[in-house]
Amino acid sequence: MCELYSKQDTLALRKKHIGPSCKIFFAADPIKVVRAQRQYMFDEKGEQYLDCINNVAHVGHCHPEVVKAAMKQMELLNTNSRFLHDNIVEYAKRLCATLPEKLSVCYFTNSGSEANDLALRLARQFRGHQDVITLDHAYHGHLTSLIEISPYKFRKGKDVKKEFVHVAPIPDTYRGKYREDHPDPTSAYADEVKKIIEEAHKNGRKIAAFIAESMQSCGGQVIPPTGYFQKVAEYVRAAGGVFIADEVQVGFGRVGKHFWSFQMHGEDFVPDIVTMGKPMGNGHPVACVVTTKEIAEAFCSSGMEYFNTYGGNPVSSAVALAVLDVIENEDLQGNATRVGGYLTELLKKQKAKHTLIGDVRGVGLFIGIDLVKDHQRRTPATAEAQHVIYKMKEKRVLLSADGPHRNVLKIKPPMCFSEEDAKFLVDQLDGILTVLEGAIGTNSEGVTISENTPGRTKKPKEAHVELLSEGAPEQKENPSQKRNGLCTDKQSQLSKRLKT
Repeated sequence: MCELYSKQDTLALRKKHIGPSCKIFFAADPIKVVRAQRQYMFDEKGEQYLDCINNVAHVGHCHPEVVKAAMKQMELLNTNSRFLHDNIVEYAKRLCATLPEKLSVCYFTNSGSEANDLALRLARQFRGHQDVITLDHAYHGHLTSLIEISPYKFRKGKDVKKEFVHVAPIPDTYRGKYREDHPDPTSAYADEVKKIIEEAHKNGRKIAAFIAESMQSCGGQVIPPTGYFQKVAEYVRAAGGVFIADEVQVGFGRVGKHFWSFQMHGEDFVPDIVTMGKPMGNGHPVACVVTTKEIAEAFCSSGMEYFNTYGGNPVSSAVALAVLDVIENEDLQGNATRVGGYLTELLKKQKAKHTLIGDVRGVGLFIGIDLVKDHQRRTPATAEAQHVIYKMKEKRVLLSADGPHRNVLKIKPPMCFSEEDAKFLVDQLDGILTVLEGAIGTNSEGVTISENTPGRTKKPKEAHVELLSEGAPEQKENPSQKRNGLCTDKQSQLSKRLKT
């Protein structure tokens, strides 16, 4: 395993030369990753981690077919996308075949942020309107135009919300304004958007677009209630705006039964613009905006030429084509349905066992576990969620926490995630929650804690302090490594890597 620097030197150089706002996972005890394969990542010591974070490595880290496609095309040509080349049109044709018929015109970019920025330009040019409706706690990218419509970001800073931005409540029936006991949460949440439109019109403003992830990720793995998008689209289009579906994190078969997450909402719902990001290239910098012929022609009528020098270049298009092939040839949609269903079933059994689990929600391989201190009040268990992700890391399982209160454990792994991986994840989570609930005195009926469980020899208060610390992990046997029979010989690993 070739390393330029020791872990400490790498960390020191990062602190010196990389912007301090560029955060890393597990900052209190970061992992130095040197290679990855399918759903596993390996550190400089050869320790194996089960990756439940990287939706970007969509078909699996370093998939040999994707790597081969990139190398083969790189040896031939990679150049400006303004030259005529077969790869970009072949990919556009195949991509459009996965979408409803009216979504037939593609614009290629290098990232999801670029795609969402372009989507806003398309929407604003279409009718000449300016205003955008976004969901609370949404995140759509790091460009200035997108930070302005991403409450997940702009409410953390000192910037005041721009007058052309309107924020609708998250359609969250577990923690939101209208919950599962409401007689019609779909209409209630959609009517909030209708009120925003009416208020904007009173103030002489015009709506260009409503933008939302088909399933909201940063908002806490939220799935909108059935019919919500249809009603919102009706109100927005009546106001002269368009509906933008952000599929950057949730597209390309992640939900299993459908290729696109917006398709869960029924055949009668078709967005006006769909955006996609790096999962389409398995992490390679390729992204796309797909829209209707009508919107594309309106964009062209502005007289301003649009080009993106390397968006959809020959290598990027070859990589993206390989990803489509792998999704189909390995039945990754079917895998998302089977494994996602199995994982959700296991997690719901854990919910019945652990008082810290307030809600388990998700579709396919997009799942959220909402941790709470109190089931009745649904008080977010923020500190506990941070504790859990660090303890899971010690067990060699990589998770993250998000949502407005950072209390939702996010599961969005590579699509090759297996039932064995799901069982391993849940077993580790079960053990950690059992110890944690015992330490803080919230263990539910039926939860048993062994006398040999770490921390049980301490007084509850002392154990609580230890459990919620984010210090360096204890040096223990790696159960993930043992389970998969990982060879720790570095030369063997290097040889294996060179052969793939």
